[in-house]
Amino acid sequence: MTRWTRLLSLLATSLLLGVTAKAADTRTPVVLSTDIGNEIDDQWAVAYLLLQERLHVLGILSAHAPSLPSPAAHASFCILTEVVEQRLGLRTHPPLIEGGSLPLEDIRRPQGSAAVNFLIKISSTFSKANRLSVLVIGAGTDVASAILTDPSIVDRIRIVQMGFIDEKGGDEYNILNDVRAEQVILNSAVPLVIGPASVCRRDLAMTYDHARTYLAERGPIGAWLWDEYRNWYFRNVKPLRVEDFSKPWYIWDDITLAYLLGMTEQHTGPRPHMRDDATFDSFDSSRSVTWITRVDQARLWADFAQVVDRYQRPKQIR
Repeated sequence: MTRWTRLLSLLATSLLLGVTAKAADTRTPVVLSTDIGNEIDDQWAVAYLLLQERLHVLGILSAHAPSLPSPAAHASFCILTEVVEQRLGLRTHPPLIEGGSLPLEDIRRPQGSAAVNFLIKISSTFSKANRLSVLVIGAGTDVASAILTDPSIVDRIRIVQMGFIDEKGGDEYNILNDVRAEQVILNSAVPLVIGPASVCRRDLAMTYDHARTYLAERGPIGAWLWDEYRNWYFRNVKPLRVEDFSKPWYIWDDITLAYLLGMTEQHTGPRPHMRDDATFDSFDSSRSVTWITRVDQARLWADFAQVVDRYQRPKQIR
């Protein structure tokens, strides 16, 4: 090989590596905070998040919920580990980190945890021009604690959250699990996107028959999610001793992923100030919050099915 040929070969290799690196950079970097084990939607969100190739998952944090045994974030962490390693069959995966098991005692003192330390550290390479997306589908304790511990983090992250009933606030489950944490988030300058429960009820409802048709024959992952849905439905949705399967249930948390994947409509409004009862008493027009107003349900379900099918095709999952 001549010297000129070697130089051309090196140049071609460099260009190829550059293109590959550029392609990898198009993925959206994301960290998830989840109270998995509390309901069925978190399992859907974790599966979707880890199997969707457009997202670069840097870590998943376990969050507390009052329906989980104490210490709640540890219980959530154990379920998270089982879902990732057993149900999804991932031998290598992003870090899974245990969060705090108690809500904030006041809006000035953080609740220390490994999740808080991780989030501060992993966000350190990001900036206002290149923010880390943090999805919050449980109590906001760890994210709020990170803001209190390192206030500069608001210049490195954006939060996409499932919470509140609607744009007037309201006592939605995730918010009530740590009202002070949500006050910290709203009072900060961190960019904030909220997917309210009213939109989830309208756009992310799934009937019993739809879930069975959609999931039951979709390989091991689909069968597992169908079992989760069916068990939840019989315990919490179906009327006792009545064969009535008309009422749907809601895959609430997928609203955050739909936003990241460009499957939502939204608008920006003034930033609310929140009372202790999770309602809003005033709005700050100098600061903003983005409210999701619609989810393209058909696109979301089709993409989730495609992602699951593609992942399972070459693999043997228990």
